[in-house]
Amino acid sequence: MENRITLLRQGRLQPGQGLVFGTHRPHPVERIHFDIDQYVAAYRVGRKPDGSPYRYHIRTYGCQMNEHDTEVMAGLLEAMGYEATDAVEEADFILFNTCAVRENAEDKVFGEIGRLRPLKMQNPQLLLGLCGCMAQEQGVQRLVREKFPWVDLVFGTHNIHRLPELLTRARESQETVMEVWDRAAMTIEDMPKVRKDRVRAWVNIQYGCNKFCTYCIVPYTRGAERSRLPEDVVREVEALAAEGYREVTLLGQNVNDYGIDIGVTFADLLRRINRVPGIERIRFTTSNPWNFTDDLIAAIAECEHVVEHIHLPVQSGNSQILKRMNRTHTREFYLALVDKIRRAIPGVSLTTDIIVGFPGETEAQFQDTLSLVREVEFDNAFTFIYSPRENTPAANFPDDVPLEEKKDRLRRLNELQAEISLRRNQQLAGRTVEVLVEGESKTNRHVFAGRTRTNKLVLFQGEKRFVGQLLPVKVTEAQTWLLKGELVREEVAVS
Repeated sequence: MENRITLLRQGRLQPGQGLVFGTHRPHPVERIHFDIDQYVAAYRVGRKPDGSPYRYHIRTYGCQMNEHDTEVMAGLLEAMGYEATDAVEEADFILFNTCAVRENAEDKVFGEIGRLRPLKMQNPQLLLGLCGCMAQEQGVQRLVREKFPWVDLVFGTHNIHRLPELLTRARESQETVMEVWDRAAMTIEDMPKVRKDRVRAWVNIQYGCNKFCTYCIVPYTRGAERSRLPEDVVREVEALAAEGYREVTLLGQNVNDYGIDIGVTFADLLRRINRVPGIERIRFTTSNPWNFTDDLIAAIAECEHVVEHIHLPVQSGNSQILKRMNRTHTREFYLALVDKIRRAIPGVSLTTDIIVGFPGETEAQFQDTLSLVREVEFDNAFTFIYSPRENTPAANFPDDVPLEEKKDRLRRLNELQAEISLRRNQQLAGRTVEVLVEGESKTNRHVFAGRTRTNKLVLFQGEKRFVGQLLPVKVTEAQTWLLKGELVREEVAVS
């Protein structure tokens, strides 16, 4: 089928200067404008014979990047004429946007696809799709062909923009339509989006990763690093501000590397976005400790709208394990960086990622992780048992830590972090904090939830009209993972 999607080439981005630690781009990157009008005309589905709309249901697994990709795919589907549904029984198209970082995430996806087989048998017109990072793996592609032939469509992370054409082909085909690109050398602007939140928004600034940590599959599934032009990012943020959004989170697999390929820096971008009227809070994720520069620290400290929260994955507290992980930083470097950040940004909240049971990790090396956690006192940590991923270097390392030992280390780490998280939250008891109100509780319409600048979840009694507002809330109770408080009616200083 001829591709009817009109993609207007807007020139090429040349590799920038100052490439470090093997980061490179072998070919120029194309910046492409997506012409939604012509695209809708070619692939619009109209209504079903009974007059009802075609409906879609997307299940999303994994990181914020996947959440944002789902917003884009929802935008594409609704541009075609589909409507969203929460009930799989009502859906005409069910799509799994998948994560490949850990094996259990893949197991969940295949379990869900297996459970949908009876529904597919009852309704042969139902289309099932699988996309995202799992789809980039050849082993997954082979497994779908051999074990899950009732899946109608498989596509990867680099060709999301082709979903309408691929879905149209899947409706017309008797076999699985599978299109997975090995790599991408373009950034696509002006894709439609259906955003889940009306207060906070995800904004991609960069795609791919060049770090190649030995345990990580992301560079293979997301491709080489590709930065959006700063003017494109700022234009999107300005549009969000005009729509009433108060907070943006800048997304990238390694935001510190933003702009290396186009001759700008992430610190420069933060300063530009900080000047966008209407945006009260700017967050970003994720950062690599190694190239967290002094200029970036200065930008965070000086920009009033950039919040005092940094997610800074350490992965291990032992330098030997970090070297085997190809993390480039050492324990000593990380601790020095934390000290530098805390001196420059008073009250900063630090969160992290930690892997336990990496191949070769001894009890003594795990104790180094515990001691680092005690020294840094993270506000929160996302902790994981090491999961070997196909075709990564670490998959060839002897996985010599017994599973029960991995589980025990995870338990001990989580218990320690819970103690620290509670203690740090208790320091806020009795204080008044600024909360961006996100919405009402799912279980109590009189209870509202929001977050502080340091990303603490706060629950308080309020009213629906408060959603989207920045309000002072006095903390009355500190729990391990959240705060409870009371709305301060009069104007007071907040911390």
